[in-house]
Amino acid sequence: GRALLVLLLSATVSLLGGLIFGYELGIISGALLQLQTDFHLSCFKQEVLVSAVLIGALLASLAGGILIDRHGRRRAILVSNLVLLVGSLILTLARSFIVLVIGRMTVGFAISVSSMACCIYVSEMVAAHQRGLLVSLYEAGITVGILLSYALNYIFADVDDGWRYMFGLAIAPTIMQFLSILFLPVNPVKLSSWDSDCQKGLIPLQDTEDKAAPKREPYQEKHYSFLDLFRTRDNMRRRTLVGLGLVLFQQFTGQPNVLGYASKIFHSVGFQSNSSAILASVGLGAIKVVATLVAMALADKAGRRVLLLAGCVVMAVSVTIIGLSSRMAPLAMARDCKAATDPNASHSLTQDPPTPVFPQSPLSPVPPASGAVQSQASPGFAATRGLTKVFASTQSKEVVPNSSLAQKRDLVGQSKKGALESTGPPLGAAPWTQHTVLNWITLLSMMAFVSAFSIGFGPMTWLVLSEIYPAGIRGRAFAFCNSFNWAANLLISLSFLDLIDAIGFSWMFLLYGLMGVMAVIFIYLFVPETKGQSLEEIDQQFSRKR
Repeated sequence: GRALLVLLLSATVSLLGGLIFGYELGIISGALLQLQTDFHLSCFKQEVLVSAVLIGALLASLAGGILIDRHGRRRAILVSNLVLLVGSLILTLARSFIVLVIGRMTVGFAISVSSMACCIYVSEMVAAHQRGLLVSLYEAGITVGILLSYALNYIFADVDDGWRYMFGLAIAPTIMQFLSILFLPVNPVKLSSWDSDCQKGLIPLQDTEDKAAPKREPYQEKHYSFLDLFRTRDNMRRRTLVGLGLVLFQQFTGQPNVLGYASKIFHSVGFQSNSSAILASVGLGAIKVVATLVAMALADKAGRRVLLLAGCVVMAVSVTIIGLSSRMAPLAMARDCKAATDPNASHSLTQDPPTPVFPQSPLSPVPPASGAVQSQASPGFAATRGLTKVFASTQSKEVVPNSSLAQKRDLVGQSKKGALESTGPPLGAAPWTQHTVLNWITLLSMMAFVSAFSIGFGPMTWLVLSEIYPAGIRGRAFAFCNSFNWAANLLISLSFLDLIDAIGFSWMFLLYGLMGVMAVIFIYLFVPETKGQSLEEIDQQFSRKR
């Protein structure tokens, strides 16, 4: 009975941790529509507000590892829950822009610590044959959290101070996770009675055939310094190479940017009504959920290495197809935050065609992609689309299709403020609408890319990272790799349009395809299979010089 309880509570902690992470990443896109009008935010201020989460998360990546290793995984999750509650209350009660930024930084710090501690804690808590399923459950939680944030963005769009409810509702899953983990034991690796608990079957750490292992060779936890990550002791340097390689290739295969084209591709194949905004975001979100569930089911059967290789091959092929088809049917690109409320605000990244500004209209034009509508509520709003992408993919970990969310904001803004017909050029005049077959190929390739990422790199990177390091340094090692993940994500997202200006859209995606091929080679040569092995066995496997 207790073994089942531990299993269910571990699953709950993993799922709720991911749900909170995904929710906090997705909710800002809808909240910004109201915040921008309530606080009169310029382009630059919107970018600062969105990037505040990243700053908090980077700080957590640097400091969180020490917290996780020195004070335990369980305590780290409890602390992150309390910090998240404080951050959510600050956001809910905020009366100024500065307080909003502080609240988002606090939330960013909390979800970053929680994400690292959850993956490590759950991987140590459950049996070897269940570890892949339960750690991947975190990834599934992220995708569900993002979809939930879309729904609440839509529900509270017309409510006065709706953004306060959006931020405040994060308190509910946070309290649920806090209460769930109170009933779970302390970090199992540090329990002196752990072996006897295993033998009694109270906590299913290992398979039956593995239960004799602790008797034969008691697992001695070693102590490591941070610099040991770069030394040959216990083959730590190779483990660091595997961890950094996975997080960097996860980003350099173009994952933060491919979904930026979601709305444009949906429109190019004929979904030209306002409802296509919801179709693009929720539809792709649903694909991610289904693909992540497939990864959960296969992680402990097919294995991590197989899923990583298969996912990488499909990603490389699909992104190459997008690059080749775009050579024949180019998609327009533009930066459209230059016409923001603050003329000196830094330009931002967005994937919408340029829109003419009409001097006779007091309203700021909205890209006609969402059904040729202008909204009073949207001047300068596109500023945040690119930067919001930065967070959406972190820790993956996940990508929020924010360009399509921008369309939904336009749709919401239309219902809130009243819409005017645009006198802009008809969408059908765009050159890429004449290549229907190629556009459908591009759309299907993008769906394949999303699915492959959610089966391979999405969940498996974090599962492998939670397994390959010794317990004594696992938190710091995970945090070290995680900081590179955030930094690479930011670099890829912010350099995207500059690179397209320099080498062109199709060459950019062909370059992503090449990186995908390199990722396949890297995984084949360096990433071992860890399915069905206890964490101690994985540690011993890595410790042997090879």
